[in-house]
Amino acid sequence: MTTQAPTPSQVRDAWDAIADGFDRYATPQTMAFGEQVLSRLELGPGVRVLDVAAGTGGLSIPAARTGADVVAVDISPAMIEHLAARGRTEGLTGLEARVGDGEALDFDDATFDVAVSMNGVSLFPDIPGGLRELVRVTRPGGQVLVVTFGPMHKAEFIAFFLGAMQATVPGSVPPPTGPPMPPFRLADPTTLRRTLQEASLRDVRVETTTWETGFDSVDHLLDTVLTSNPIAGQLTAGLTHEQFGQVRQVLDGMLRERSGGDPGAVLSCEMRIGQGTV
Repeated sequence: MTTQAPTPSQVRDAWDAIADGFDRYATPQTMAFGEQVLSRLELGPGVRVLDVAAGTGGLSIPAARTGADVVAVDISPAMIEHLAARGRTEGLTGLEARVGDGEALDFDDATFDVAVSMNGVSLFPDIPGGLRELVRVTRPGGQVLVVTFGPMHKAEFIAFFLGAMQATVPGSVPPPTGPPMPPFRLADPTTLRRTLQEASLRDVRVETTTWETGFDSVDHLLDTVLTSNPIAGQLTAGLTHEQFGQVRQVLDGMLRERSGGDPGAVLSCEMRIGQGTV
């Protein structure tokens, strides 16, 4: 049995529905990591940057803080509203937020010096097509940088959640032998490198790094997971109140075991950073 890919409107609505929580819980964590990622690029005044599938600013806000001219694109109007609000709050006049489809960018060829995407293009139904668009709108000699998760079992904030789900409601999560969930389709470094090369990028390099994410409590972890991607909400949608309480209890125990009894803990996430020259 095959699963039909969601339509663009379904994708938009799913991300709109979690935008408030995504902005509150996921983006502060993502921006801290985004600053580390962007240190690999030469950004500053006069540099034109495109952030595709920008969410609420994990890369766009740190990029705009350098003085670069940043255009952030996301399919979700609610995400873009939050991103624009962050920009206004910080007085980032060089930041423009637009609603748009990353697989069909509304920009001329060679418009930008740098194009980036963090956990964005890797979610597209057509990953090669999305990468070709990033390359198309970047000038010759410019840089394209894509960040994606490593293997799911090394993304601890997700692995803890899925482990608690499986322990509480066996069969509630996809088996590890099945196709990878969308966020992990470029987890393999060889696959990521080949996909970037097939998009006509030169001098491709893939780096593995670790993203440390701190959570104050089990509720902080659950709030983050459930608003970081619509998939999490889909997995928990059928749980009873009792079952969800059991998931929370198991997760609380996992965090306390990691921290030596404290309610919160720092979890690590293996990330891939792929970069190439147009």
